[in-house]
Amino acid sequence: MQDEIDDDFDECPPLLNEMAWDLVQQALNIVDELRIEPVDNETGACVLDFGIEAEGSLGAGLALAEICMAGMANISIHPGEVAGVGWPQLFVQTDSPLEACLLSQYAGWKVSAGKYFAMGSGPMRAAYAHETIFKECDYREEASAVVGVLETSQLPTKAVIQDIARKCNVEPEMVALLVAPTASQAGNMQVVARSVETTLHKLHTLGFDLSRIESGCGLAPIPPVAKDDLAGIGRTNDAILYGGRVTLWVTGEDDDLVSLGPKVPSSSSAAYGKPFLKVFEEAGRDFYKIDSHLFSPAEVVIHNVETGRVHVFGKVNHTVLRESFGF
Repeated sequence: MQDEIDDDFDECPPLLNEMAWDLVQQALNIVDELRIEPVDNETGACVLDFGIEAEGSLGAGLALAEICMAGMANISIHPGEVAGVGWPQLFVQTDSPLEACLLSQYAGWKVSAGKYFAMGSGPMRAAYAHETIFKECDYREEASAVVGVLETSQLPTKAVIQDIARKCNVEPEMVALLVAPTASQAGNMQVVARSVETTLHKLHTLGFDLSRIESGCGLAPIPPVAKDDLAGIGRTNDAILYGGRVTLWVTGEDDDLVSLGPKVPSSSSAAYGKPFLKVFEEAGRDFYKIDSHLFSPAEVVIHNVETGRVHVFGKVNHTVLRESFGF
């Protein structure tokens, strides 16, 4: 697996941060339309409030998710239903799933300084490259500017911005940070846009060769914006765990798909079957005490483009979604 992933990235140019930086500049031109706000700070960094004091919008949620994936995915809202009720679904489509999801979108950076804490995602992770996935892919960007998404209800401090700049080897004024709490319209959507990413992460932990994944698409219901971040964490997780539906196009043989497939959807976990907030509380609000097999979409469909076979695992659970969403 390692050699094949390495080979895939030998000729891959370091464009994730560059592409995301261009999208940030576009967002800056339509801040009123998106209902987001630039935030002055003494470091010169570009800090955009997507939902702390700013109102945000559906457009802001789409923009935030797209930037988080470095522009390597198409994200849109489609009609659908939850438990027989008409319900908008967030649809994600990418032909660069590894780059868009695990090398950019995955929230693998615990950003902290003093009392400040946020989960960091976006292509700035590829400039820091401290996570194992970057070593496995032999991928690190020598970026001139970096872009990150912070999931938090607090704006980044001077110390946070300077620390990110130092770790990414850029000047603070070449850092762009987009900030939104989970309990906001944009923050809510950028989390739910992780349906494909959670599938890739689960497959990676199961030892699947990620270089075999050619394309991916996924959708999940957009949950009601929660009254606070804790409730938001519950609803956004449930949207994927119980309502996420992902399709992957892969190459290679079918044997390991048959053996690994049943372990991929969230129903493979012993913790499956109750709203995530209940699971979280039972674990003492410690993510690391929750069975990791739970963090997957409800349904995963895998198309083998070489053998023509289709593999289907898991299914949507409308009962839990209805309880979680409160209707």
